[in-house]
Amino acid sequence: MRSRLLFAVSRAGVLMLATALVSCMSAGPDFQAPDTPMPESWTDGHGGSPSLLDEQMRSSNDSVSMLAGFDLFGDPALNALQARALENNADLRVALLRFAQSRVQRGMIAAGDQPTLMANAAASRQRQSETGSATRLISAISPASQTQSLIDFISDPFALYQAGFDASWEPDLWGRVQRSLEAADAQLNEAGAALDQVQLGLLSEVARGYFQLRGVQTQQRLLRQDIARADELLALLQTRAAAGLSTETEVLGQQIVLSDLKSREPALTEQEAQALNGLSYLLGDMPGSLQPLLAGQGDWTLGAMPDLALGLPSDVAALRPDIRISEARLRQATARLGIADADLYPRIMLGAGLGLESLESGEFAEWGSHQWSIGPRLSLPLFDQGRRRATITLRELQEQEAAIEYQRVVLNAWHEVDSALSRYTAQRQRDAGLQDKLQHEQQTRELVQTRYSNGLLDYRQVLAADQRVAGVQRELAESDTQLALDLVGLFKSLGRAAPVQGSKTLP
Repeated sequence: MRSRLLFAVSRAGVLMLATALVSCMSAGPDFQAPDTPMPESWTDGHGGSPSLLDEQMRSSNDSVSMLAGFDLFGDPALNALQARALENNADLRVALLRFAQSRVQRGMIAAGDQPTLMANAAASRQRQSETGSATRLISAISPASQTQSLIDFISDPFALYQAGFDASWEPDLWGRVQRSLEAADAQLNEAGAALDQVQLGLLSEVARGYFQLRGVQTQQRLLRQDIARADELLALLQTRAAAGLSTETEVLGQQIVLSDLKSREPALTEQEAQALNGLSYLLGDMPGSLQPLLAGQGDWTLGAMPDLALGLPSDVAALRPDIRISEARLRQATARLGIADADLYPRIMLGAGLGLESLESGEFAEWGSHQWSIGPRLSLPLFDQGRRRATITLRELQEQEAAIEYQRVVLNAWHEVDSALSRYTAQRQRDAGLQDKLQHEQQTRELVQTRYSNGLLDYRQVLAADQRVAGVQRELAESDTQLALDLVGLFKSLGRAAPVQGSKTLP
């Protein structure tokens, strides 16, 4: 009866093992993305005045030039700077190495699900101790007359030759390796998203630095024009004062204006140097490397921006690197919970060995020297002071934390996009107003010049009209620079950074 019971139990155990081997259940929960609020369109999630709702830009049409990323500016110099930054920037190279490390780690974990095969060989010369444990055994089982001869025999030096193969495989009964592979895949995805985040940030910073540089250089050009006009007016006033047509007070006042304009030059020169150094650092170059290429170019103007459309909000969730990083971390936390859960269950290692062993080298290859072994090894956790259960609790808390962090990142993304849209729309409106103002000031200057040509006005009024036009031009230059910076911020908030096209050589 007892033998039948043992046979039934063993048979049931074999069936259970076979079922587990076939099914290879995965312990722990499968990944589920938490519910997060997502607007159906960009007009739904808007905070602020309705005047900042640009219907065209917030449309879901994704076939427009927004997909072009920074190429939308159509600036060869910017494209060349970004291409060089992608080639030489240290932060990006570090991110590339981390991504490569994650791929290697993923391959290492994937190999854990496969059988291993080891070859071994050894040749040694040995001598057993005359006073060791073997001597005690000989004394206990052999006659006293033969004890010493046996001790002498086992203590004689001898040679031992061994060679063989050992194979082992651990079936992934509870999905521990599978969950480890899922965690490695998530870590690889996180490294890839982090690489994209570094690249997007790098391209954005290069674009910001470039537009700030061009903005400063434009201000320098306009300031030089203001100084030239002020100098011309001062010369005119001095001539009139010599003829008794102007007062000394007017001359001194104009000298103050000229001195004030000249005092602004050092600050702009310093800002240009800072912008050049910032760009050269992003490009991995030494200070001053961009000086011959970019310094002193003050004729830059922002080209006309085409109508933009953002596409679907779901596209942003798929593109933004921070959302992808947060999702990957949540996947890792879920997979690690499964790994901790799998550690509660037994582990079985299947092993086999085949080899040769001989005391004589001449007999090493004979059939009688072969040996083999095969069988399973079971490891079953019984008592560990609750460490495994505590690990599961810890992993559950970490998963909950990762889920909340994912929801926070997604919510923050919608706020950033809406703020960037409102900022860019408001700046476009300001830019359009300044362009109208400049047009009116230019028309006024033409009228003043006509009246001056007809002898109806003094030349000082012509210079004053020129100064008013120059003042609006300065405002418009600042507005254009800010508009470009706001568009860069919009690209970054959307996670949009199309591959940079063109040569790495500055035009």
